Amino acid sequence: MPTPPLILASTSPFRRELLARLQLPFEAVAPDTDESPLAGETPEDTALRLSEAKAKAVAAHHPGALIIGSDQVAVLDGKIYGKPGTHERAVEQLRTMQGRTVNFFTGLCLYNAASGIARVRGIPTLVTFRMLSDAEIESYLRREQPYNCAGSAKSEGLGIAVIAAMEGSDPNALVGLPLIALCDLLREEGVAIL
Repeated sequence: MPTPPLILASTSPFRRELLARLQLPFEAVAPDTDESPLAGETPEDTALRLSEAKAKAVAAHHPGALIIGSDQVAVLDGKIYGKPGTHERAVEQLRTMQGRTVNFFTGLCLYNAASGIARVRGIPTLVTFRMLSDAEIESYLRREQPYNCAGSAKSEGLGIAVIAAMEGSDPNALVGLPLIALCDLLREEGVAIL
């Protein structure tokens, strides 16, 4: 039985790079999804819902595909810290997070567009930030410019220097695509990775 086409419902270059590590052919497609949290929704529920919504948004144009959706939120004290977008907001995020442990919660969905089955997982990664001086924050932000990274820390780059510790089941989850869980979900769908 042939393997259905694999689609990554994302425009993230980081997620594309991660998925390429599995050496499976895939196509990346931009999902048209409103990423606003719903009233009363926990941050973790938002990430899970959006990972599934992204996958399903792509399904209409790829009815026989296996579609991967992923969404990540950085959560501290019940508040979501998204992509800062600007230098000033990144400074504010790092000042708030320094010396604290932040849950970078990643929602993952593998949606079988042919069967309508959505396999959804949530993968937490607890990241403890170092205490940082204003000069260190400025130096890091000027050099790395992580304005499109939730929580303003790009762990796969210089951002590792602002992190004191990480705890989680998959280091790839922090970058945005939990490959260990994805391998499990692909196996459940009968995809031979090795």
